[in-house]
Amino acid sequence: MNRKIRVVQYGTGKMSVYTMRYVFEKGAEIVGAVDVNPNVIGKDIGEIMGTDKKGIIVKSVEEAENMIKEVNPDIVIVTTMSLIKDVQDALLLCAKLGVNAITTCEEAFYPSNSNPEVTNKIDTLAKESNCTITGSGYQDIYWGQLISSIAGSTHKITKIKGSSSYNVEDYGIALAKAHGAGLTLQEFDEQVASVDRISNEEREKTINSGEYLPSYMWNVNGWLCEKLGLTVESQTQKTVPQTYKEDIYSTTLGMNVPAGNATGMSAVVTTKTKEGIIIESECIGKVYSKEDYDKNEWTVEGEPNTTIVVARPNTVELTCASIVNRIPDVINSTSGYITTDKMGELNYRVKPLNEYVK
Repeated sequence: MNRKIRVVQYGTGKMSVYTMRYVFEKGAEIVGAVDVNPNVIGKDIGEIMGTDKKGIIVKSVEEAENMIKEVNPDIVIVTTMSLIKDVQDALLLCAKLGVNAITTCEEAFYPSNSNPEVTNKIDTLAKESNCTITGSGYQDIYWGQLISSIAGSTHKITKIKGSSSYNVEDYGIALAKAHGAGLTLQEFDEQVASVDRISNEEREKTINSGEYLPSYMWNVNGWLCEKLGLTVESQTQKTVPQTYKEDIYSTTLGMNVPAGNATGMSAVVTTKTKEGIIIESECIGKVYSKEDYDKNEWTVEGEPNTTIVVARPNTVELTCASIVNRIPDVINSTSGYITTDKMGELNYRVKPLNEYVK
């Protein structure tokens, strides 16, 4: 492509501060921005980024369709919510208009195993309009490509076990609430944990109805099985609350979480495959105390055993850099809802992004 890639930023919260800056610094340009927050609608994106004004004013969601038609972007970056049903309106709008889209929505990383109805709807529309929709972010490398690369150097695998922790304060109120932060243990049990105390048949029915609430690892395990050529026989999920010994203040929730109440949750997803390989992955999202920090640890068990630990990763920045570095892959991809396991390795972009577009 012999011109700058044109990007619309959909959602101008915490993550967009990085995605927008990275877009500019990678030689592309932001040509439009959308949000639902009345406090940012009408602002120049430079105010949000903490830079000089860019001449791009944040529009309301109601203005999104007309604005996207007017500015004619190559791709839309959606950084709003964590569930596919909550970002479907944005993704369906892009599919309807024939505009590529990439989202940080964690479920969107591999949504067909948790909400096939919405996934198929987006896929069908995107194919009709000849555009690509996908999900990416931190998990693309640290829960996906990194593990599949280790697997590629292993003779025989019996089990893949992973654990990753992150501070819900870094991602906004929607994610914090999805993790049960601030709830009493009884409320957590009723609103979060109870979702997975069901039979496999009930879970399948809930998934097909589009009402299932997957943890992030639910979709990651699906992505890994697809990437490694494994056939899923069964998959289960268990969530347990995280607590702290003292009251802890959450700036995102705007409240003190009393000692003993849920500061977030741990979710463990266990996948059994026809090939005999078990994938057991855990994500821990909570309001951090002073002692806590991000950590990512994975072990591939077999011949040989291999463990990799990433201590104190800058999860937010890594998420946003992954999104921006994936942009050329999305534009180059076939049409439809295409998960990143089909796009090849995520690479560092040393040249302007448009130079990687075929």
